[in-house]
Amino acid sequence: MSLLEAIILGLIQGVSEFLPVSSSGHLLVFHHIFGITAEDNLTFIIVLNMGSLIPLLYVFRKDLWALVKNPLQKTTGLLVVATVPLVIVTLLFEGFIESMFHMVYYLPVGFVITGVVLLLSDRLKKNDKDMGELRFIDAVLIGLAQAAAVFPGISRSGSTITATMARGVNRESAAKFSFLMSVPAAIGAMVFRASRILADPALIEGLNFLNLAAGFATAAITGYFAINFMLAIVKRAKLKYFAFYYVFALAVFVVLLF
Repeated sequence: MSLLEAIILGLIQGVSEFLPVSSSGHLLVFHHIFGITAEDNLTFIIVLNMGSLIPLLYVFRKDLWALVKNPLQKTTGLLVVATVPLVIVTLLFEGFIESMFHMVYYLPVGFVITGVVLLLSDRLKKNDKDMGELRFIDAVLIGLAQAAAVFPGISRSGSTITATMARGVNRESAAKFSFLMSVPAAIGAMVFRASRILADPALIEGLNFLNLAAGFATAAITGYFAINFMLAIVKRAKLKYFAFYYVFALAVFVVLLF
């Protein structure tokens, strides 16, 4: 992997992790273009995840600190319940999930699903609740939407924000809950992948630390701007424009991949 490729992948991770455009799908496409396999790049993927986690922790530092100071509150329970479906799916279908990250030609399926979800999100009108009014059954359903996003091409943020709004929550609170959900999801993904490295230390041999640093910094910087941009977009009910992006992306990826 060259330095330029590391920066490009960091840019893609930082932007697509928080915008409703599927970070896994876009990284899969560019891994395919650059000729990089997930196994050869596992440590770098963890570093990119760490980079995009930094701005998330910073932007929502007040909310997260409030949870740390008072962990026995409803919001904590909601986040735990919403994370359970993802944990169950990951544990039960670990092998299948890993195999999907080689199925680059199935990405259009995930892109179509996300495009439809985003078009529906802006049509949801009766959403005036705040995050505190969510029920635990709502958290389960939103968690199922997050679990579905393990399929490459399906956007985690797009799915969870839409699912939260479908439960009657206002746009701003839906975006916040989605981003807070992504914290344990991101940490869990890093731990899951790190366990594979511990089981096979050969995966960290020959690392280029300049590339790691470049990818980390790019993901962190672009992630900060992507989070704030996404919060503004959701508030203005403009998610449908990302559905139009998927039409463009499908056309481009079909040309590149086929």
